[in-house]
Amino acid sequence: MLGYRDPVADAIGLLRPRTVVGPSLRAAGEWALRFDTFLHVRVGGLVRGTCWLILEGCEPVLLQEGDTFMLGNPPPYVLASTLDASPRPAEPVWAGAEDGFVRIGPESEEDFYLCVGHISFDDRNAALLTDLLPPLVIVPVADPHGRRLSQVIDLLATEVGTAAAGGPLVQNHLAQILLVHMLRAYAGQNDRPTGWLGALNDDGIGAALRAVHADVAHSWSLKELAEISRMSRSAFAQAFKTHVGVPPLEYLIQWRMSLARDALARDTLSISELARATGYLSESAFSTAFRRVVGSSPAQFRNQERRPPRSAANGN
Repeated sequence: MLGYRDPVADAIGLLRPRTVVGPSLRAAGEWALRFDTFLHVRVGGLVRGTCWLILEGCEPVLLQEGDTFMLGNPPPYVLASTLDASPRPAEPVWAGAEDGFVRIGPESEEDFYLCVGHISFDDRNAALLTDLLPPLVIVPVADPHGRRLSQVIDLLATEVGTAAAGGPLVQNHLAQILLVHMLRAYAGQNDRPTGWLGALNDDGIGAALRAVHADVAHSWSLKELAEISRMSRSAFAQAFKTHVGVPPLEYLIQWRMSLARDALARDTLSISELARATGYLSESAFSTAFRRVVGSSPAQFRNQERRPPRSAANGN
């Protein structure tokens, strides 16, 4: 049994998130740091003070105390005390972190204080989320979600600043909680994304998505999903494609194949067991669908995942 339930939880489960929290930044005076592009997601928030976030291709944004932000596969960006400050590369500054902190300028109780975490995903399914995210999402503290996010940032900052037992574990979980709350906030914004994430807030389409995720092995028909959404088949099919970007049954196939890739990579089920778990009556029907979506047979995909990297095989 694959045992999936909620689309957000399911997607993050498949992404196998790996979290690196910090270092946090404390700064005084004039400063500016330029960050290179990176893969996947960075989340952060201002514990104290204000700063400019300058992302290539976007208007500069002044972040206020309590604001949170999420960067998705972003281009290079700058964090700065003022728009006039000359940025320096962040990497060597970050490399000099001590006890989880980077400090710029003399220590002060009024220091600017930024807490951040970088979350990377399993490349096999990373596009499930990263393809839906813009380079930058900001949730102001005044937003309905903002206060809750600010509280998570405060908790994360407290953990970074102490050496308590289990600290890294707590930090990793808080960073992932922050990610989920950011996704909720983004899905509720006016310019919410096309895709399953934005569609969850639509009562009808969201109900159909949740039904699919609750029982991926069921032989879903367009008629059944339309009834769950309380729409006619034609209206449901059109609304689903508009909101999610693909037709309903194509989404079902893509989701099943995402589950299959993950299970094959981890070698948790035989191919015949996986066929049944993803709603196929035969191994051959499953293999045909897998090859169409992934480009190889399930057996070929599993063998490729089992193969050690070339450098490891050569002993390098």
